[in-house]
Amino acid sequence: MLIVQKFGGTSVGDLERIQNVANRVSESKKAGNDIVVVVSAMSGETNKLVGYAEHFSSNPARAEMDMLLSSGERVTASLLSIALQEMGHDAVAMTGRKAGIVTDHHHTKARIEDINPATMNSAIKDGKIIVVAGFQGVNENGDVTTLGRGGSDLSAVAIAGAIKADLCEIYTDVSGIYTTDPRIEPKAKKLDKISYDEMLELASLGAKVLQNRSVEMAKKLNVNLVTRTSFSNEEGTLITTEGNIMEAPLVSGIALDRNQARISLMGVKDRPGIASEIFNKLADAEVNIDVIIQNKAHDGTTNIDFTVPVSDLTDAKTIVDGFVQSGEIKDDSYNEEICKVSVVGVGMKSHAGVAAKAFSSLAQNNININMISTSEIKISMVIDEKYAELAVRGLHDVYELDK
Repeated sequence: MLIVQKFGGTSVGDLERIQNVANRVSESKKAGNDIVVVVSAMSGETNKLVGYAEHFSSNPARAEMDMLLSSGERVTASLLSIALQEMGHDAVAMTGRKAGIVTDHHHTKARIEDINPATMNSAIKDGKIIVVAGFQGVNENGDVTTLGRGGSDLSAVAIAGAIKADLCEIYTDVSGIYTTDPRIEPKAKKLDKISYDEMLELASLGAKVLQNRSVEMAKKLNVNLVTRTSFSNEEGTLITTEGNIMEAPLVSGIALDRNQARISLMGVKDRPGIASEIFNKLADAEVNIDVIIQNKAHDGTTNIDFTVPVSDLTDAKTIVDGFVQSGEIKDDSYNEEICKVSVVGVGMKSHAGVAAKAFSSLAQNNININMISTSEIKISMVIDEKYAELAVRGLHDVYELDK
């Protein structure tokens, strides 16, 4: 098989762990597989480099930050390649540039536009183990760029698609995808398989195992993903097409997102285009909007409630306050003491009563639902943050996800 293996920061956190990764890669190679490895920076390295930059500037240039931060992955790739060479393997380390990864021009948040796999394909044909520095590429001008949070996952999936790998294995410090966070619900069960769409929902709704951009790309390129731990030989979870899952469960998992804030706009002038103006300005500031509720008040104005990530709240406040000052909005309020709990499953498409069961579970635990959002395979409920874990355990139990 042609396999791409990606190892995150905790998996390569120190020299001993890099040797452990080398041993695992060596086993795969000796089993007859062709291997391309993608690595992150050693855990803590990126934060250390950011600290160095902030010593000199509170707002360093993004292009310089890309040059700086991309070095962390290059260090890991070089060390792993050296370790593999000492074990008798023909290994070669590659930067994103040498691997043929071309991105757009958005420094620190670049998107992959193309991969020219010629150099990698040639090395694979020669029997080499390729070790690629993840998280990075170059734009068409040859400037180094980085891909943002979770960028090494994105590198691995994109490379797997470009070289037509049979499998892309994402190694982390957890053993796979669970029905919910095992730290909240000890009865959480590891899933053998999950569809791209379900994983995409879980990733975007707060599950931290995989970054949602990498899942989007895996679906687009039809890459079979496996997420597993680098600290044991335990089988992981396969993320694949819905058609490859024989019996899709009614509900696959419960996600919890604590990184939510609610914004309430009271007395919004009821005129055509006002909502468009508000949300366009928020979009221009790259504020991510999630759940939205709008209803007409008795005085002819409109009330609008929506949620944003806590990290976007400051920017959102600035924009909303501008509409209040202009008189377009009578008043506004903000609440960070909320969370979003979500039920996800492709089986919802063909089963009635899934939402009713979720609402009943929260009612039985005396949890009030503030906002609701649904899609074909998801039900999200905004509740008070203090009830977060109680809600997760109740929902996990009512759908019998431990069975």
